[in-house]
Amino acid sequence: MLAGKGWSGKVAKSLALVATLAVAIVHADEHSHKYEDSEAVVVWANSVGPLSNRQETYEYFQLPYCKGEGQVEHRHETLGEALLGMELVNSGISIRFGKSQDTTSICPRRLLTAQDVTTFQYAISHDYWFQYFIDDLPAWGMVGKKDKETDNVSLFTHQNFEFEYNGDQIISAKVTPENPVLLTNTQGGVYIDFTYSVQWKATTKEFKSRFERYLDSDFFENKIHWFSIFNSLMMVLFLTGFVSAMWIRYLRRDFARYDKEAGLTDFDHDLGDDYGWKQIHGDVFRPPASPMTFAAFVGTGHQLAWTSFFVILYTIFGQEWTERASIMTATIFIYAFTSMISGYSSASQYSQYGGKEWVRCMFLTAGFWPAAVVIVTSLNNTIAIYYTSSRAIPFGTMMALLVIWMFIVLPLTLVGSILGKNWAGKADFPCRVHAIPRQIPEKIWYAEPIVVIALGGILPFASIFIEIYFLFTSFWSYKVYYVYGFGLLVFGIVMLVTASVTVVSTYFVINTEDYRWHWMSLATCGSTAVYVYIYSVYYYMQKTKMYGLFQTSFYFGNTALACMAIFLILGSVGHFAANKFVMRIYRNVKLD
Repeated sequence: MLAGKGWSGKVAKSLALVATLAVAIVHADEHSHKYEDSEAVVVWANSVGPLSNRQETYEYFQLPYCKGEGQVEHRHETLGEALLGMELVNSGISIRFGKSQDTTSICPRRLLTAQDVTTFQYAISHDYWFQYFIDDLPAWGMVGKKDKETDNVSLFTHQNFEFEYNGDQIISAKVTPENPVLLTNTQGGVYIDFTYSVQWKATTKEFKSRFERYLDSDFFENKIHWFSIFNSLMMVLFLTGFVSAMWIRYLRRDFARYDKEAGLTDFDHDLGDDYGWKQIHGDVFRPPASPMTFAAFVGTGHQLAWTSFFVILYTIFGQEWTERASIMTATIFIYAFTSMISGYSSASQYSQYGGKEWVRCMFLTAGFWPAAVVIVTSLNNTIAIYYTSSRAIPFGTMMALLVIWMFIVLPLTLVGSILGKNWAGKADFPCRVHAIPRQIPEKIWYAEPIVVIALGGILPFASIFIEIYFLFTSFWSYKVYYVYGFGLLVFGIVMLVTASVTVVSTYFVINTEDYRWHWMSLATCGSTAVYVYIYSVYYYMQKTKMYGLFQTSFYFGNTALACMAIFLILGSVGHFAANKFVMRIYRNVKLD
């Protein structure tokens, strides 16, 4: 934890977010990326933090670095930058386009007090690194180095900037910390001369390829990744074939048997002699328990599914895989503008089962996912404020998000609810629901819904297991996830696997004369989220070097949110498939 200016200093600066939302909806770029000779190139200092804890970041000048002679100012943050804790501050380092510089002092030689030395010693002993942004290109370096044998720490006091340029555009930016100075415990402090140098080198590389150096193709495009995609495709083919075989063999046999029985006289046939899924035709369309909550879950899941799909497309076609802040901003607004989907889905689902309080259902749908995010984020934010971390969300950002919810999410959810209630809210069930619920017969243990739910998430998890590893590594480590084409393919695969598994599970359950299929269909593949969370515990313990309350709370809190989203997405897709399946089979059988 570093001592700093605290949270209150961010409030006034971040209030500008509300006023600039209209011009910074998806991407806010202050640079034309073209320079005149000797034009100033701004070095934006972003943050510092421990190497093992990527999410634990602090404002750059919370370490007692000296400020350059240039004007030190904050760059206005976009919504995504504020949420990701990006504190872009002009470092004051004077660099001119195309002009190399020998060793130059950043500021006059300064005295580090004993407290300053202690702060640097703490940062270096915990492997702190810093990040710059130069012409939107990230550059990293370590604050210092630690001698493993003696535990002595040394502060890097020189930064060597290396640039490649093509014409009037910067192609690459790199900073190398040099000149380590040993820091010893001293009451009187120590004098330090912070310096930098600049080298410019012409290149023939094109501007569009300048982010390629940040991409690890050997990691993301290796044979294991391709093999996992192939295995998932084979799984889809197998499940599709299995569902088709089930339809051809079992359901056609059931239809033939039921049609034959329907032609018999009352003396030859008694409805009580039926067995299997036809037996529950008077209960299968009974409303699920807590229909309003169920409708909100389904509607939210549909919205999150479409949000995920559109974000992947935006990242692919917008070439935004290196811009986490832009992806974050786009995600928020795509979610907001897809709110009509959740309203339509939840209202139609709720109204079909006789729900009358559609306004309450609308508010529950509009507020359910944001409330979950607020709860987790508030906990993390409290910890971030205690640590004086830049990950603490400023008050202005909170107000901006509230404005988005009030003036975009809520109205669009209302419009969707009105459309869903009036256009698709009429019950069109092929069977009448009996007044008295039918008793559910006893069945073998593996036919119980809880067992079906537990087993149902295994295959969807298997289809995304490898991709989950790559996503975890890119989010919690220092890889740039750029293979969104793979991501889109895996997204489609898991949707098909989810639909197939849920249809098979639903048929299995209703064939045991259990009509409680609604929540079961939602939770069957939604249980994939449980397996993902279990894997996240393994990943935390075996694949990372994270430590401390800050990183632990951020890791497990954000992972819990991601798993909740997975539950809702896969659950809603599974229920959609199961609902179509149940409607189809009961519409195709002759009933009294």
